[in-house]
Amino acid sequence: MTKTESYRDLIVWQKAMDLAVELYRLTSKFPAPETYRLVSQITRAAASIPANIAEGGARATPKDYANFLSIAKGSLTEAETLLTLAIRLNYLTQENAQYALNLSTEVGKMLTVLRRRLTD
Repeated sequence: MTKTESYRDLIVWQKAMDLAVELYRLTSKFPAPETYRLVSQITRAAASIPANIAEGGARATPKDYANFLSIAKGSLTEAETLLTLAIRLNYLTQENAQYALNLSTEVGKMLTVLRRRLTD
């Protein structure tokens, strides 16, 4: 990311925001007892993805930025795992979750490419 570029200009950040919004939307339909359990975990992980992309972009060195991208990738896999758990618990169907799963795959690939560019 160049000095004049904002994290908001990054497609990976935009897609991560789309994923977070989608996960918030999907979890809004979960049973009430899950509000402080699975919903809380999924939404925290989802919000952490674009937040870490943004925070990393504000860091002074490419190494620091790459570290925050790794944290974002960890939050991404956490959110994806919890989404899969929600499917297995029948809170969602595979069909209802497919858009979020596709976004997750796309964001994961983008994070990997961006991190490689920073570390190579």
